Amino acid sequence: MPQDTLNETTGTTTPETETRSANAEDTQRQRFGKDRRRERPFDDRRQQQQQRPQRKDQRDQREARDTREPREPREQKDSREDAQSVSIVIPLYNEEESLRELSQKLRETLSRYNRYEIIFVDDGSTDDSASVIRQLRTRDHHIKYIRFRRNYGKSAALSVGFQHAKGDVIITMDSDLQDEPSEIPKLLAKMKEGYDMVSGWKKKRYDPVSKTIPSRFFNFITSLMSGVHLHDFNCGLKAYKQEVAKSLEIYGELHRYIPVLAFRNGYKVTEEIVVHRPRKFGKSKFGASRFWRGFFDLLTVLFTTRYFRRPLHFFGGIGAVTTSVGFLINAKLTYDWFFHNETLSNRPLLFVGMLLMIVGVQLFSTGLIGDMISKTHSTTVQEYAIREKHL
Repeated sequence: MPQDTLNETTGTTTPETETRSANAEDTQRQRFGKDRRRERPFDDRRQQQQQRPQRKDQRDQREARDTREPREPREQKDSREDAQSVSIVIPLYNEEESLRELSQKLRETLSRYNRYEIIFVDDGSTDDSASVIRQLRTRDHHIKYIRFRRNYGKSAALSVGFQHAKGDVIITMDSDLQDEPSEIPKLLAKMKEGYDMVSGWKKKRYDPVSKTIPSRFFNFITSLMSGVHLHDFNCGLKAYKQEVAKSLEIYGELHRYIPVLAFRNGYKVTEEIVVHRPRKFGKSKFGASRFWRGFFDLLTVLFTTRYFRRPLHFFGGIGAVTTSVGFLINAKLTYDWFFHNETLSNRPLLFVGMLLMIVGVQLFSTGLIGDMISKTHSTTVQEYAIREKHL
């Protein structure tokens, strides 16, 4: 009997049988692996077909979410004002004592904004204001500084500040601590209602009678003559959109009538009640001479906003009226002479009519020449000289 048969009959195993069984298991394992590899593509394909409807539904849901109005995160919605940049323009003249406290209050108020700048415009101060601002600049990189060679007035200081301001919204305020920096958010909130400029209204003032009475008189006259119904045109605390501030051409004492200039340019102007503080340091720069200069500047505003670019409309209109009156007078005298044989040599009215016609022609010619000059020289001349600039 063969050895293999004997081993199978007896149930015992030999090394040869163990080798054959191991080879058989390896062959079966390899076959099973090949079969699984053959079946796997079909299984994957079947699984992909089952997942396609789910992916399509997910894609449709994403597209539906994209078509809806995007939600704004609560933190971003609550701090929406942080997205806009703010420029603070502060003209000053001999205010060294108030600058440190003013700078501290501004930092506390503006800390909620991501982008802001503070531009001090020194209008030729003779005290130590320049060195104080230099010290403040070393501690706060938001502070910028412009210094004139001499005193040119508040209009020139505001004008150069507007030119260098980069913020979406520009705030102007005085440097004597009578304007409260904490009122700035109130003006910005008012601008969100659709206004281009918001002027502060010092409803309760802490100024001497020599300043409040002339101010109320001019506010009344300005409102009456300009059609801009505000209570306080000359409040230092104002908020402007950048395009409004950049469009203003102010000189002389025209800073008092900035709301009128903005209104004449077609911008929406309103006012907001603000807190006014008593003067803490120094004394007011208000004088009697500014009273009369302000009156003449009001007439300048009313004239320039209507006829600055077209002076012929003003002089030509007056010239046409006087010429017409003179012509009618002379026509009446000619009628009397022709039909009633009245002599004209002893009629003074003849000379009045001729004078009116001559004056009318001269006024018309003046308007025409002014119109030509306005079109030829339409650029503004810079009326200030800068000594120092740190921007």
